[in-house]
Amino acid sequence: MDSKLKVGILGGTGMVGQRFISLLENHPWFEVTTIAASPRSAGKTYEEAVGDRWKMTTPMPEAVKKLVVMNVNEVENVASKVDFVFSAVDMTKEEIKKIEEEYAKTETPVVSNNSAHRWTPDVPMVVPEINPEHMKVIEFQKKRLGTERGFVAVKPNCSIQSYAPVLTAWKEFEPYEVVATTYQAISGAGKTFKDWPEMEGNIIPYIGGEEEKSEKEPLRIWGEIQDGVIVPAQSPVITCQCIRVPVLNGHTAAVFVKFRKKAEKEQLIGKLVNFKGVPQELQLPSAPKQFIRYLEEDNRPQVTMDVDYENGMGISVGRLREDTVYDWKFVGLSHNTVRGAAGGAVLCAELLKAQGYIAKKPETP
Repeated sequence: MDSKLKVGILGGTGMVGQRFISLLENHPWFEVTTIAASPRSAGKTYEEAVGDRWKMTTPMPEAVKKLVVMNVNEVENVASKVDFVFSAVDMTKEEIKKIEEEYAKTETPVVSNNSAHRWTPDVPMVVPEINPEHMKVIEFQKKRLGTERGFVAVKPNCSIQSYAPVLTAWKEFEPYEVVATTYQAISGAGKTFKDWPEMEGNIIPYIGGEEEKSEKEPLRIWGEIQDGVIVPAQSPVITCQCIRVPVLNGHTAAVFVKFRKKAEKEQLIGKLVNFKGVPQELQLPSAPKQFIRYLEEDNRPQVTMDVDYENGMGISVGRLREDTVYDWKFVGLSHNTVRGAAGGAVLCAELLKAQGYIAKKPETP
């Protein structure tokens, strides 16, 4: 095990923290050696701290059950035991910003699932297949933080995974106006039906802050580094509605697109199925072999049949057809807590390791 990087999970008792722990079981590069959470969980074994709140469908990995949970606020202590951390802490945005930078300043890289740093100009927000080059902004961030190896990197919001990669694949046709409605699973709120029985048979047409994230975050992903910061793209203009639906896992998006350049259906489908990026070229452990697949059936993609495509790391697209108002419309589906949360962050960490940003900490004498 000595060759594996030692990983800490900040906020390890919540739903996304649990997903990190499940995904990292038997990971070839990373091993969870430390779990940190709120002071009320600190001092208990992980099994005791989680109790009956284990939300995954797979059992809690044996390797973590007896780990004693540390206090996430004891930054130096937690950081001294790991090579890097994943962050899924449940705090206010300002508290998250502060604590993630505190960890970075201990020379501990932080790969965050949280939204707090998504608009910090020198923090990369990355979908590894789309904008791996944004990791280069880390060098500017390290100068600001005064670190040699510590930094914060983030993954974007779960809601954009089912359409931003599709629009990226179609970049050469110059999409310039997009209308998207996302139908979002309850696990995106950290809930199961047991926790949230009023969601059964119900739809809520509001998810706080989600529409702004869904409209703006793709533009930052498509932006470029200028003078040490990431400058968002100006186009396409995206307008979005986000609706909570009675589904456990899987965010579905119904999307309408206008293009500046004419495209045929076969061309659009070809761009999707052939779209790949650095994770596929490097064969990173969590990378889907085929990132986007196209389903010809009229009734696909469906959550029950398609959400776990490529272990939840792939995206399923269907119902591509011409529109009477826009040029084309389609339906996309992604797994919100795998590709959209913990899995996307794990893939970011794999990319950072491959790029040399994450490595074993030097042994202290």
